[in-house]
Amino acid sequence: QLQASGGGLVQAGGSLRLSCAASGRTFGSYTMGWFRQAPGKQREFVAAIRWIGYNYADSVKGRFTISRDNSKNTVYLQMNSLKPEDTAVYYCAAMRYGSIEYDERAYDYWGQGTQVTVSS
Repeated sequence: QLQASGGGLVQAGGSLRLSCAASGRTFGSYTMGWFRQAPGKQREFVAAIRWIGYNYADSVKGRFTISRDNSKNTVYLQMNSLKPEDTAVYYCAAMRYGSIEYDERAYDYWGQGTQVTVSS
């Protein structure tokens, strides 16, 4: 029900925009989040957007922007000034109820992930 796309290989300092298209239900009232998992590391919170408002991990503040287009049932993650440490598989997720946006256990639906690789 969630399909993430837009990953790829980019040089440090470059940009990518990830998309997360939802199907099967309307996610307009859900909190939508992006997480990432680097090799050998635990999955970590990146950003989340609520009906009103959003939240970012400190490591991406000022570089990443999360947005949503409810008419398209799609959430985006614009990633600028990418660093090699941003290399990971990025996952989108949807939370129906709750407010702990940084906790992956709070999310009800997950996409399959898209690889982002940043070369130095």
